[in-house]
Amino acid sequence: MYILKTSAAFDSAHFLRGYDGKCANLHGHQWVIEVEVSGDCLQEQGSCRGMLIDFGEVKQAVRTLADSFDHALIYEKDSLKPGTEAALLAENFRLIPVAFRPTAENFARCFYEKLSEKGLPVYRVTVYETPDNCAVYEV
Repeated sequence: MYILKTSAAFDSAHFLRGYDGKCANLHGHQWVIEVEVSGDCLQEQGSCRGMLIDFGEVKQAVRTLADSFDHALIYEKDSLKPGTEAALLAENFRLIPVAFRPTAENFARCFYEKLSEKGLPVYRVTVYETPDNCAVYEV
């Protein structure tokens, strides 16, 4: 099996509602998304002959995904009071509500699914919350 790997980073804030610890408070990370695509066969014809997939296609998809979350407050839907959400929006802050608790584990699965939906042969997604701590999702 051939495996290609690329990564992209984004900065964002989040908090974990209902968590008993420091991460219940609003804080930020430089998240790193590491994506591996895989396949058994290389392309035999065309400009991508000898390649699993064009690296540029994978890099662009991962970069676009990272950029879509960059410099935002990512939070679980309905975890902010309506007045808080309204005040942040009135200040033109970029808010991204998600349908899951914004943990590295859930981001890894979310990013796996988003990239797979684009037709990429995703094998594994690793999401680093810090340089030393990551979560991995693979099927």
